[in-house]
Amino acid sequence: MSDSGGMKVVLVTPEIPGNTGTIGRTCVALDLELILIKPYGFDISEKSVRRAGLDYWQHVRLSEYDSWPGFLEARHPRREQLFFFENDGAQSVYDPDYPEDAYLIFGRETKGLQAEILEDMGDRIFHLPMRSPHIRSLNLANAATAVVYQALRGSFL
Repeated sequence: MSDSGGMKVVLVTPEIPGNTGTIGRTCVALDLELILIKPYGFDISEKSVRRAGLDYWQHVRLSEYDSWPGFLEARHPRREQLFFFENDGAQSVYDPDYPEDAYLIFGRETKGLQAEILEDMGDRIFHLPMRSPHIRSLNLANAATAVVYQALRGSFL
């Protein structure tokens, strides 16, 4: 499968079904494709994924890949389409102008994105600013929703 156009949310090895379901619901609301990269920390048919997406899960434009290399081979994304989100990203999510066909890429809830995925991508890694020193990270579903709305900001004007 090649790039289907439009902005996409990519979850690499998600671990918590409720986060995946909630992000799926956001994707339906904004007409975005949700791409999941295995392995998952749950069964995709789990009730909790559907519950978090409520009755919207059936409307999620879902694509699944067995691995990160498999995703790259199938989609052939351009470097400038790739936006990785990590707590320690050098740039803020507010810095780039996101192309309409961007891939917004998030990692596991407990460990983030694997080092081999981020290798040579330092200029493509972004963080969501947090003011409090008491918070180490945000919930994945909350962070993904905040990033998606920022990335789409020009689309709503």
